[in-house]
Amino acid sequence: MAGAITHDNEQPAAEGRQSGPLIVTEDADLLDDLLRLCAAAGATPEVHHGVPERGGGWEAAPLVLVGDDAVRRVRGAARRRGVVLVGRDQDDSGVWRRAVEIGADHVLMLPDGEQWLVDRIADVAEGVGRPALTVGVIGGRGGAGASTLACALAVTSAREGLRTLLVDADPLGGGLDVLLGGETADGLRWPAFAASRGRVGGGALEESLPKLHSLRVLSWDRGDCVAVPPQAVRAVLAAARRRGGAVVVDLPRRIDDGVAEVLAQLDVGILVVPGELRAVAAAGRVASAVGMVLRDLRVAVRGPYTPGLDDHEVARLLNLPLAGEVPVESALARPQEGKAPPGAAARGPLARFCTVFWERALAEAGGV
Repeated sequence: MAGAITHDNEQPAAEGRQSGPLIVTEDADLLDDLLRLCAAAGATPEVHHGVPERGGGWEAAPLVLVGDDAVRRVRGAARRRGVVLVGRDQDDSGVWRRAVEIGADHVLMLPDGEQWLVDRIADVAEGVGRPALTVGVIGGRGGAGASTLACALAVTSAREGLRTLLVDADPLGGGLDVLLGGETADGLRWPAFAASRGRVGGGALEESLPKLHSLRVLSWDRGDCVAVPPQAVRAVLAAARRRGGAVVVDLPRRIDDGVAEVLAQLDVGILVVPGELRAVAAAGRVASAVGMVLRDLRVAVRGPYTPGLDDHEVARLLNLPLAGEVPVESALARPQEGKAPPGAAARGPLARFCTVFWERALAEAGGV
């Protein structure tokens, strides 16, 4: 098993903060397993038998994996976050006491904890920071303009300089790549990720997707696949969020297991509702279903209005906070394939709506 093994009497290859974890163990079998898990996560570890004497490896490493055999040798090390005590004996009650002695954040037993550890190591390898602000858009009824608003939000976000991914979660919607004029663009679509399990690399995901209008797009192809297993949806969206920036998801109005996985990872949901009584009635059912999973659901109202209704009244009827009034614009009402995408006109009313939304959402999230 390959790994970057630095002996205590050797000078480290590079000074400063390393990108891979520090492994402290003399247990050859445990070391083989930890090197295997690091390789699976795409990380190159530094290995020592005890606390490194030079180079600041103990303090600088983003993650420290201490074998249960090495507890005595690291007992006097400076306390720090990100220490994981790794063992194999599930019945050893004393492992918790030893974890406290070295200030470990977690106790992990192999093989049961392998997937958790791979995810943690991969986070280190990718340099995970603040996750992407993730916004879902769903129509209160068919034809509400949710897909067009989702595209406009993504286009606006990218124009503002945020790393942006637009996710088409509606396999029956015709494809957001078509709406963006990129149905023939090179890159993977949802069916390519149907077999994904465990963790998907955020960087690899981003590079594999079509790039349209300065943003990445995950859409559907024109094949027969109309469903992706929930665990694949979870893995793909989690990878997208780890890259930071903004993720915008166009949601279908039906809630299945895959959509529930998306809803669980959203920060904010926008329910697009035309200003008419029948649309409000339909939106109430959608809001009830979505609200079972998503806590922060807001309503965006689109005119023209039935007499007696306005945006505030629609929000009151649905008992939802008002995200704003979506402006009436030809690009929203009748998007034309092959033309500029929704939100492309930076000074247009739709783009201004999206800009205000992002300013507020980012401020509430504390910046991205």
